Amino acid sequence: MTSRKVVLIPLDPVHDVGVKLISKALLERGHATVLLPPDLTPEEAAGIARAEDPDYIMVSRTISYGTAEVLAKFVDLCDAGGLRERAKLVVGGLSIRPEMAQEFGFDAGFGPATTPLEVADYVDGRPPQVEFEKGKAEKPDLTQGFTYSFRDTEIGGLCYEIGQQVLDWAGRRSSPAVRRAEIRLGMEEARRRGDVGSLQDLRSEYVTLCSGDVLRWYETGRAVPHTRPLGQYQAYARKSSLLDYSYAVKGQEPLGRRNVMVQYGTGCPIMDSYHIDLSLAWGARGVVHFDPSWGARTEGLLEDAVSHEQDGTVLTLENLRLIKDSLSPDALWQVRAHRGLNTPETVVLAHLAGAQLTKVNIVYGSLGGGTDPSRLTVDGVESMRLAAKFGLPFDVVTNEELCGVPARKAFAGMLIVAAVGYMLGGRPILQPLFANSPEAMIRGFTDHNYLDFNMAKMKVLGDILDAPIWPGAPVGFLTQSADRSQSVTMTSLHAALALQLGAVAVTIASSDEAYAGGPISGQARVDTLKSTAAALRFLGETGFHGTPRADSLASELHDGILETLKKVAARGDFVASLYQGLLGDKDDGAYPGRAGRDTVRETK
Repeated sequence: MTSRKVVLIPLDPVHDVGVKLISKALLERGHATVLLPPDLTPEEAAGIARAEDPDYIMVSRTISYGTAEVLAKFVDLCDAGGLRERAKLVVGGLSIRPEMAQEFGFDAGFGPATTPLEVADYVDGRPPQVEFEKGKAEKPDLTQGFTYSFRDTEIGGLCYEIGQQVLDWAGRRSSPAVRRAEIRLGMEEARRRGDVGSLQDLRSEYVTLCSGDVLRWYETGRAVPHTRPLGQYQAYARKSSLLDYSYAVKGQEPLGRRNVMVQYGTGCPIMDSYHIDLSLAWGARGVVHFDPSWGARTEGLLEDAVSHEQDGTVLTLENLRLIKDSLSPDALWQVRAHRGLNTPETVVLAHLAGAQLTKVNIVYGSLGGGTDPSRLTVDGVESMRLAAKFGLPFDVVTNEELCGVPARKAFAGMLIVAAVGYMLGGRPILQPLFANSPEAMIRGFTDHNYLDFNMAKMKVLGDILDAPIWPGAPVGFLTQSADRSQSVTMTSLHAALALQLGAVAVTIASSDEAYAGGPISGQARVDTLKSTAAALRFLGETGFHGTPRADSLASELHDGILETLKKVAARGDFVASLYQGLLGDKDDGAYPGRAGRDTVRETK
């Protein structure tokens, strides 16, 4: 690069930090700089610049009053002194917008979001070098580098003992959902081959395994309540794939580097595509599909692209493919399959649509998600088997804590499911809940701070098992309020805490959905993403420090997990343990689900 001489002038009474940073960047690039002091008049600044004979004259302005008059006078003086013929005039600062630079006759203008490196790139005559660019990053593998070995061998031995019980029990049984997953794979293969006859035969069998409104849709075409076909909007929805995802908003880079995920589920895949676009542009690393709760209680999934007027986007392969069109190539995508009567088929759809992650937890779905424990045990094992087959890592969420189940029982259940998943060849991810849970409130764990209990959770899981940890679903439950500022602050602090403690990823909600305050707005998403980026930038490489109580809570949690596992192992029957409350009982607020009861059949 040719060395240039640059005069830097803070046309401001006191503010010169910006030009000092720019001078440093230019000197590192091999340019010569002349840095003038602040509080010069336009006449003094122009006179010095004329004497220095530079290649670039760069002025900055921070305060807003009198800006137009000062800049206009300075440009007139540069014109009168012949500087315009020899040097480029550049302006920047907190009170500057690019259109102002053009209006006053500057060659270039830089606003408040400009970095010193961008100014140096301009002097070098090359396009700005963007440190973080959407669409060009490599898609991360959240499970890379983990051995899945139990550091706590006693707990590990119990988890594998119970896990073998689960596999033996489920291996002798099947369900309508297991068969539907097989049929769905067959249908898509027949469709790919153009085998219309096989497709029709398989679809006819599929319908016999459906129930309720989904069955009526297949038999009569009558729409499921609160849904409608996209119809004429479908082609328009596919145009979402033409949107430009090559950009990211400046200042949001910490989110992508730290794998901050957001959940979507507006009910309409078209609207979802724009929420996803917005979230990725503001730094999110990936997205999580949120589906309606009724879909977990009805046998069978719909077909075709449909919208839903309430929360949650309906699981159909066509909807998922529309959403896939709206994802940048480097974005992570999770399709949840964790709590209902269609879990195996959902894993199949996730695979067919091109998702990278799914979600499975037998215990939460049985005690907090409304599904019969025996049914979800069969379906959950099949879901994990399919996830392993398709190479889909899956998280094991502990949302039963929101019902009141103590963390010791929830974590015992999570570790059992993770062990089963690993035994099936899968890659489970531990997902503790970062929340002011009923247990925390009742026992006073969060009376003085929200750090200790969450730090204890991360510590005990890391000490037990070498596996990735992804707090979420999302973080900050029951700490947020209807006040938007408070809500985004609590979300960002919980997210930053999780990531500083070694989580591989974290899921956050918008400030709207964090407290169920109505439709999810774009501004609410941006608020939470901005706040989380600011919290991560504020902390940098430093960390949080809890009180000594964090260690005592971790010790208590460890002992509770061990005690719970011993009880389940002694019972000798995982499903019976779910029914009998060993992993969460009615006093905790957990009840065995009813959906799918009496639908499991023995095969051997």
